[in-house]
Amino acid sequence: MKIQRKKLRQARLSLTHLSPKKINYLQTLQSALHDHDDRQIYELIDKTRYEREVKKSRSTTKTQELADLVADDHEQLSHYLSEKLIDYLGQTYPFFYYDEVKDGEFDIYFGNWWDRRKFGKLDVLNVAFKFDETEYNKLKRAFELDALNQRYNTENIADITANSAELQKLIEGQDERDHEKEKLRQQLKEVSQKSTLPWDSGKVKEERQGIVDQLSKLADDDEEAINANKKIKENDEKILSLSKEDTILTYEKQSIQQKFEDFSHFESHNQSLYTDYLTNLIGKGQVKADD
Repeated sequence: MKIQRKKLRQARLSLTHLSPKKINYLQTLQSALHDHDDRQIYELIDKTRYEREVKKSRSTTKTQELADLVADDHEQLSHYLSEKLIDYLGQTYPFFYYDEVKDGEFDIYFGNWWDRRKFGKLDVLNVAFKFDETEYNKLKRAFELDALNQRYNTENIADITANSAELQKLIEGQDERDHEKEKLRQQLKEVSQKSTLPWDSGKVKEERQGIVDQLSKLADDDEEAINANKKIKENDEKILSLSKEDTILTYEKQSIQQKFEDFSHFESHNQSLYTDYLTNLIGKGQVKADD
C-alpha cells in the first residue's frame, strides 16, 4: 500500500483545506490500514451498503463524498484487500482460481485442470463475482440438462453425427448414382427422339425436364460426395471439441455439487457473498458489527 499511504500523507499536508469530517475519515482509514482491519476499510469505502447488508440497518446515511477522497486509489485498495478475500474464497469456492492481471484486477478461472475456462472477474472492492455471461449460462444449462440425463452438447453432437452419416451414404452410393445417371441419360435420349406433334409437345417437354432435374440432383450429390470426407473429418473435430466441453462442464458441475449440492445454493451464496465475507471478518475478531 505504498501508493495509498503516500496519498494519505499528501492528504495530511492539506488538512487545513478539509472539513473535520473528511480529516477524521482519512485518519480512520489510515489507522485501519495500519491495523490491517479490512472490515473497517470496507465499511469506510461504502458505509451505506455496510450498514444495510451487515448491520441490517435502515439508515440512509450518504457517505459517497467521503469515499470519493480515495477514489483514485481503488486499484491499490483492491490489491491490498484481495489477500484476505482470496484466502476466504479459497475455502468457500475451492474450485475458483485467480490471476491478478494488473494491480487490483483479477480474472477468475474455473478449476486447475487442462483447458480450464476463464469464468469472469473478481470485484474485490464490492466483494462480488462478475461472471462471464456466456460461460455462466452454459454451466446453468448443464445443470438443467443433467436432470434429463443429457449433456450440454447432446443435441449438437447428435445433429453433427447424423450429418456425417448422410455424408457417408453419399460416398457409399456413388456406384448406384452412376448407374442411375446412365439410365436417365438413356431415357433422355429416347424422349428426345419422340415425335413432337403439337398435342404431344407439352407432355414431352415436361418429361424431359423431369429427367434433367433428376440428373441435376445426382450431379449435386456427386459434388457433395467429393467433399464428404473432408466434411466428415471437420465434423469429427467438432464432436471432439463439443465432447471436451461437456467433460469440462461435468468437472464444473461436480465441483459445485461437492461444495454446494446444487446450482441454486451456489447462486444463493454468490448473492450473499458481501455479507458473508464481512460477517466472517467480524467473527475473526475484526471489531463487532455494532461498533
